[in-house]
Amino acid sequence: MAGLSVGSGGANERRLRAMSNAIVARPLIRSASRYGFRDSGRRASTGRSNFEAMVEVASAAIAALFGLIFAMSTFERWLAKRRRHELAWSISLSMFAIAAFALALGAQMGWNPVVFKTFFLFGAILNVPYLALGTVYLHFGQRIGDKVAAAVVLFSFLALGIMVATPLTHPLPLHQLAQGSKVFGPLPRIFAGVGSGLGAIVVFAGAALSFLRTNTGRFRISNALIAIGTAITGASGLLNSVFGAMTAFAVTLVIGIAVIYFGFVAATTATPQPKAPAAGSQSMPN
Repeated sequence: MAGLSVGSGGANERRLRAMSNAIVARPLIRSASRYGFRDSGRRASTGRSNFEAMVEVASAAIAALFGLIFAMSTFERWLAKRRRHELAWSISLSMFAIAAFALALGAQMGWNPVVFKTFFLFGAILNVPYLALGTVYLHFGQRIGDKVAAAVVLFSFLALGIMVATPLTHPLPLHQLAQGSKVFGPLPRIFAGVGSGLGAIVVFAGAALSFLRTNTGRFRISNALIAIGTAITGASGLLNSVFGAMTAFAVTLVIGIAVIYFGFVAATTATPQPKAPAAGSQSMPN
């Protein structure tokens, strides 16, 4: 009987300890969930394999690292020669890096409103306009570039205010990159369409102008690389929006940032030479 009583006391003690741990842990879990940090053990329920998760996190982290290194390199060039297109491109690459870091954080820790809004602001709204601003400075000079820069800065502050004030319409998936159309109202999506759409048009127009107005092969190549890199990053967004392929998004982000940077390097080491006038346009000797 004595042995039974001791055994019953041990079992009761274990039950009490388990109950006390649950009482302590439950508020902590609720508090973590409130701020968007949920249990990563639920990852399997999304259908994403561990390999896919590893590729997503690694690719996004590499993209963030590339963006940071390239931004620092371009900013160093601006410090040396104070050419404003290099400053605009430095800002754009920094935004790429911030967006990629947010992507890596969301892929690893799970998405929450702060991380997703950071990713959307810098990755879907603002980075391409600053990329386009560099193209404007490069082709049209400081006078026109400064006017466009004022509009881009105003657009940036408006976008920041909208992202801070706009609530999500639906809960975010834990380990999947949500589509903006499913979690945002119309205003953030309009800003993303205007910023990325008009910015890409300017970049592509700059690439076309470089072929029409200059004879310098390196200058043409630089603008073509910037346009191709912009198209690659845009295609990565299309892959995610259409197919939900966050892995493809992360990988193409790395490739797109690298191509854009090499376009920047080619642009800063090239001297554009205007095309010589056609023979028929020259004045005849007296």
